[in-house]
Amino acid sequence: MQFRTYAIALPVALSVAAAPALAADADFSLTSESVKGQVNFFDAQSDMQIGAGYTYHEGSRHLLNGEFHAQGQTALGNLPTTAGIGFRGLLWDDDDFDGGGVGIGGYATVNIPTVPGLSVSGSAHYAPSILSFGDSDAVTDVEARVSYRVIRNADVYAGYRYVNTDLDDSHSDVNLDEGVLVGMKIFF
Repeated sequence: MQFRTYAIALPVALSVAAAPALAADADFSLTSESVKGQVNFFDAQSDMQIGAGYTYHEGSRHLLNGEFHAQGQTALGNLPTTAGIGFRGLLWDDDDFDGGGVGIGGYATVNIPTVPGLSVSGSAHYAPSILSFGDSDAVTDVEARVSYRVIRNADVYAGYRYVNTDLDDSHSDVNLDEGVLVGMKIFF
């Protein structure tokens, strides 16, 4: 298990170190039991978004995610919105089990013009059994947050994250990561 931890941590550490040169933003969040880092490679004006992330959950659970979305600018009512539709792949490793899936879904960030700097965002991805593997029979990944732009290139936020998998060949499931979160997003 020690080698596997280093095999996961080294590429993630190198990705975070290279983020200012290669990425549009870096996102760091905490729950009471986990820490997550995410790097997105294109800004909100791009026609696509590619990202990668790593979550360490207390108890030696590791989650890796990679994503690809088509994205664009739209409006929700009169509110300016950035929305994306695409895929989020998730790999997870726990002591006795491991698995993953490729979820289909999307995200939206709605800016609130009456309060400059305030935005609300959410994402939802679901991988049914046909797109799941290992010990996973299905994977659900949902997140909601409220963000505030404190300076030109940094947001702080609070929200809620829920990542769950149904286990193959059983009638049980595992909450891979769940809880109230706080974090910051830095734009390069």
